[in-house]
Amino acid sequence: MLATTSRTLLRSSGRTAIQALVARGISSPVSSSIGIRSNSTTTKKIFPTSHFHKSHQVAHKSAVPIIDDHHIRGDYNSSSVIEGAHACAKAGISNLGINGPSTIYKNQTFEELFQHEVANNEGKVAHAEMGDTFTVDTGKFTGRSPKDKWIVKNIGSESDANIDWGNVNQPTSPEVFDELYEKAVNHFNTLDKAYVFDGFCGANPNSQRKIRFVHEMAWQQHFVTNMFIRANDESDLDGFEPDFTVINACSQVDEDWERHGLQPQNSVHGVPSLRLLDYIVDDSEVGFKPIKIRLIIGTDEHVGNKMLLPRHLMNKTNLSLTIGVSSTKSIKPLSADPHRALIGDDEHGWDDQGVFNFEGGCYAKTINLTEKTEPDIYRAVKKDAMLENVALKGDDNEPDYFDTSKTENGRVSYPIFHIDNYHEPQMAGHPKNIIFLSCDAFGVLPPIAKLTPEQAMYHFISGYTAKVAGTERGVTEPTATFSACFGAAFLTLHPTRYAELLKEKLEKHNAQAWIVNSGWSGGAYGIGERMSIKTTRACVNYILDGKIEDTTWEKDPVFGWEIPASIPDVDSIVLHPKNTWPDASQYDEAEKKLANMYVDNFEKYRVGDVDYSQFGPKL
Repeated sequence: MLATTSRTLLRSSGRTAIQALVARGISSPVSSSIGIRSNSTTTKKIFPTSHFHKSHQVAHKSAVPIIDDHHIRGDYNSSSVIEGAHACAKAGISNLGINGPSTIYKNQTFEELFQHEVANNEGKVAHAEMGDTFTVDTGKFTGRSPKDKWIVKNIGSESDANIDWGNVNQPTSPEVFDELYEKAVNHFNTLDKAYVFDGFCGANPNSQRKIRFVHEMAWQQHFVTNMFIRANDESDLDGFEPDFTVINACSQVDEDWERHGLQPQNSVHGVPSLRLLDYIVDDSEVGFKPIKIRLIIGTDEHVGNKMLLPRHLMNKTNLSLTIGVSSTKSIKPLSADPHRALIGDDEHGWDDQGVFNFEGGCYAKTINLTEKTEPDIYRAVKKDAMLENVALKGDDNEPDYFDTSKTENGRVSYPIFHIDNYHEPQMAGHPKNIIFLSCDAFGVLPPIAKLTPEQAMYHFISGYTAKVAGTERGVTEPTATFSACFGAAFLTLHPTRYAELLKEKLEKHNAQAWIVNSGWSGGAYGIGERMSIKTTRACVNYILDGKIEDTTWEKDPVFGWEIPASIPDVDSIVLHPKNTWPDASQYDEAEKKLANMYVDNFEKYRVGDVDYSQFGPKL
């Protein structure tokens, strides 16, 4: 259980119990009075009527009927406003040292959060075709900063012995963490109000973790309400003791960054401690994607001997697991497929019972979004969704998904019930197909390739793809990269540890591994063209429909994988990338270059009982 007196006790408890976050934002004072107001027992207004926003009525041009999900929204109502001198204690945050705010807005409903966002002037109301939604600008931070992350190095601890220390997991001291934690708590003690969200991470009740967020801004609670698993009513929160606590003191800046050995104040700082799964980020208004990733890694650590394999996962009725990085750009659209029930579009776990969603929502890119190209995501942008860094146009503030002057990494978060065919339990059995989704900027990889179990280990550890513009700070065009396990920036242990987990799953459940490439064809980036989502989806569909075993296969002489001779709805020329290049000799040169990159990258992974490098490309 959590310590109830001081930060020192929390650190010495020896339990993986609390996660703290320091970021940047704004706050507004409100009046206070003694008492607790529950949304289920009163209709007292939070703001004067003049502050309320009236929904903008629009003519829906979609040919698909708009489904009224008001009854689904109403299922999530554990809202309360806690007021008075003991508000923090009643909200469960005084044990963190936070006792200043006299008004706590806890687990606000979607409608209440919308009214707070408008009244606090935290962004703008976007009049999307499917309905009004709120939009925020996260400032200069519009993507991940994977290099700005440090982990507290607790000398002699289990985490010290197991963490894969290096450029991804940079060490810092417990003293630095304690200073930043104290700064966050002291700041909250100057505020009159705060937002608190209690929810859950993980749909599987056997490994589900409880999480508490403490915020300054309503839109931040809106985001986690979208993305984490919500309580249906107040009874779900009876006796709630969080396994994680995230403190978001987002108006604070670390002036002592140089003394702390961190990055300058204009960088995002990530400082988790795996002894307690503490996490600190400062000077950032970016959404909570990095926090979400850390909590999933934390959940992985929590499970101990029953360690899960957390992965980006696209799950359907005919169950598949698709592993890829968000910068691949196609993983989200592929997960929103109207022909199959959706378990989730991002991080999932795979344990002895099967796969399950860590989340309660979806987080998709909006660049060039149209109803024709991505109907499910387009229609999800409606009431209760939230846009990030999306340009608005006209007097009606209509979202302009083609305006990337702010960033190419515009996003929308929305609760999973915005997808009509979502699978409500958000759990399923074991996948029979494992798809590694790559984005090849060299134009060498085929759109689909079949792997042996040994090749699967090689390509999982390699994690070859391309970073697409906007997903990370500083990336302005597709850049080839090797991201171990397709998520190196988020791994705390050595990649081979995760590979062994996947190997066990593949062998136990007799799953077939594939590579699906959504990158360039007919030449490298700048010369060839990127494969359409239609082509990529056709490859995935053919795998899932079980028809692909009926085709003829050809072995690639360099990479060793097998390529199908034909697939319905895919040009057979595209299946063999060399045939798409105007000059075959230039393709051979590009293939040799990429193969050498694979070989050089894998040198550092030639450890353990099995040397998987023998299953890579042959030069």
